[in-house]
Amino acid sequence: MDKVALTAGALYAIILLRAGGTFAVGWLAGAGARRSRFAGRISSAKFLRAERAIQRWGAPVVAVSFLTVGFQTAANFLAGSMRMPLPRYLPALFVGGAAWALIYATAGLGVLEVLGRLFAERTALGVSAVAVLLLAVCGVVVYRRRRSAEPADATAPDHS
Repeated sequence: MDKVALTAGALYAIILLRAGGTFAVGWLAGAGARRSRFAGRISSAKFLRAERAIQRWGAPVVAVSFLTVGFQTAANFLAGSMRMPLPRYLPALFVGGAAWALIYATAGLGVLEVLGRLFAERTALGVSAVAVLLLAVCGVVVYRRRRSAEPADATAPDHS
């Protein structure tokens, strides 16, 4: 249990610094945009309504974003650039960050322990599992690159 607590504590510190830093960078980017040539675009009534909605209701989105993969950075940056007040942002950061740290500390340590046992007891099986995983990842990457590289007219139906 000490290992999980120590890992969770370290991950919690990391996520607070990372997500808080992303929020700060977003805040600075938003401040810069408000002084740039884009100031007219981001002062429209529609944009200001969206900004007020994020300031008021964005905290739950920020907290839940920590349970996703790939969305938390965007949510924290957007919260900063849209000037979410700190009294709303910080509780979301603390709660979401704690959930993230606990999930990664428990599940992450569990996966590492299983992999360690697998390699210690059945090295060939462990190496084979890693090789299959790497091949699968490479296959997905190649598949996606080929699909995105196809010309747009090649995917359209031919009505000749």
